[in-house]
Amino acid sequence: MNPTPSEVMARIERAAAGELSALDPIFTAYRDRLIRLVTIRLDPRLQRRVDASDVVQEGLVDAWGRIGEYLADPSRMPFYLWIRFLVRQRVADAHRRHFGAARNAGKEISLYRSDMPEVNTAALVAHLLGHITSPSEAAIRAERSIRLQEALSAMDEIDREILVLRHYEQLSNGDAALVLGLDKSATSKRYIRALLRLKEHLRKPDGTTGERYS
Repeated sequence: MNPTPSEVMARIERAAAGELSALDPIFTAYRDRLIRLVTIRLDPRLQRRVDASDVVQEGLVDAWGRIGEYLADPSRMPFYLWIRFLVRQRVADAHRRHFGAARNAGKEISLYRSDMPEVNTAALVAHLLGHITSPSEAAIRAERSIRLQEALSAMDEIDREILVLRHYEQLSNGDAALVLGLDKSATSKRYIRALLRLKEHLRKPDGTTGERYS
């Protein structure tokens, strides 16, 4: 299901009127994308202790209870981005429960206007590389994985976030710009630049460029 904005709004209004099940098809359509969000934000040390599906469900329960808040100003952001905001708050809560302050579990991302753990670059690298299953390609995959990890670590923080939002979370350019607080043109240019730099890094014989990305 790929709900249209008008269908989403109609179901939100029905839920606010007391028909909470009206949101079920919307939440089902969002679930896989939200699980990707949780997976890439969870500290690797929590992967076996915290189930991404449970974190998503906690965020959806929050949405059910706070649907009136969204209806108070639905023009502020698309419904999916509001749900995403609630879910990533739950990700931050999981880190606080296990590690204390969020900054001890990962880097604070000020552009999100809240404490958020740094992305799990291993998950992003695996996604960018795709699935190489042939034994003859295993060594190539390992080498490229190392180079991508180096490239992502050297990359400007916002450029790395744009890659996560566009490639991994599959947000549109407009939604990514809204999340980052940038205009659409700047977001698009930074996304293209980040992709080009990743490709450049992979082409280098030693996997280095000699300078830090900015």
